[in-house]
Amino acid sequence: MPGITEAAVESYIYGLLPARQAVLRQIEEQAKKRDVPIVGPAVARVLYQYARMVQAQNIFEMGSAIGYSTIWWAEAICEGGQVIYTDGSQKNADEARGYFAQAGVDKRIRVEVGDALELLAKTKREFDIIFNDVDKVDYPRVLPLVASRLRRGGLFITDNVLWSGKVTQQDPEDASTRAIQEFNRQLCAMPEFFTTVLPLRDGLAVSIRL
Repeated sequence: MPGITEAAVESYIYGLLPARQAVLRQIEEQAKKRDVPIVGPAVARVLYQYARMVQAQNIFEMGSAIGYSTIWWAEAICEGGQVIYTDGSQKNADEARGYFAQAGVDKRIRVEVGDALELLAKTKREFDIIFNDVDKVDYPRVLPLVASRLRRGGLFITDNVLWSGKVTQQDPEDASTRAIQEFNRQLCAMPEFFTTVLPLRDGLAVSIRL
C-alpha cells in the first residue's frame, strides 16, 4: 500500500535508514517486483525497537507473507526466544524458510501454515508481542483473540491502520476500509489496551496490554 506521509518527508525518512543485510534487501526487491506486501524497512525498525524495549521472547505474527518482518522480529528477540510465523500459503512459507536460513535466524522461528486466526485461537500460551497483518476484512475478528493471549505489558501491533488515508472516508464502499475503520474504533475503546496510532508509512497501531 502507498504511504500516507508527504512524499518529501517519506523520502527523507527512508534516506536516513542504515543499509540492511543482503537478505533483507533481496526480499525488498522481490516484494517490489512481485507486489508482495511487506512492512518495509522504516516500519520494520519500529518493530525491532519495540521488541527490544519490552525484551520480547515470544512473538506471534499473524500474516507473515515471505517473512520480511519475521526476520526483524527474530533478530530482536531475547536469547532462547521464538517467533511464530503464520501464513495461508505454503509457497510463501517455503520461500520464507529460505530467507530465514540465509539470515541465520531459522532456529528462532517456527513456521505454521494455515489461517492465522485459527492458529492463534488454538494457542493457549501468552506472548510478549502479537503482530497483526492479516487480510484487512478480518481485522475486527482478531480483537477477541488477543487480550487473553498477551501478557500484561505486552504489545499488540497492527499494520495498515490508516489504509492510504481511506479510513477518513464516510461510508466507504470497499469492505477492507470498513473493516479497518471498525477495528480502529473497537481497539481504541478497549479498556484492556492503551493504543496509539503512528502515522508512519500506512499507519501502525501500537497497543500495550494493561
